[in-house]
Order: sequence, then structure tokens, then C-alpha cells
Amino acid sequence: MINPGIDELLENVDSRYALVIIAAKRARQINNYHHQLGEGTFDDFPPPLVESRSKNYLTMSLEEIAQGKIRYEYRR
Repeated sequence: MINPGIDELLENVDSRYALVIIAAKRARQINNYHHQLGEGTFDDFPPPLVESRSKNYLTMSLEEIAQGKIRYEYRR
């Protein structure tokens, strides 16, 4: 069981496939952000957009999607 729920997450993305891709890409960005802090460099990686009790980057990215901080819509 994941929190936030799938139904809440799918309000901000088109499909489950898009949800997986977007969440994984955002989790990598958050991971890179935390690594750059340790190295003392400041590149183009944005910090997490939500306050989360979780230390898991994928959970943070899903929370960002659920709160509408990240949206995705497929354009044809």
C-alpha cells in the first residue's frame, strides 16, 4: 500500500505508465540534489518541493505529484 493512493496520483498525470516514469525521474533529481550538497557543488538540481517525513526519494517525488507540485499531461 502506497501513500498517497494511486487515484490521488492519477489526478495529476495521464496514465500509470507516465506516473512511474515521472516519479522515477524526479526521485533521481532529488537524489542528485542531496549528493551535490555533500560535494559542495550547486548544479541544476532542484530541491524537494515538499516537506516529507520520509527519507525515500521516490516517496518524496510521489508526494510532490499528489500535492500538484509536479504535473504531466501528454501532448499529441
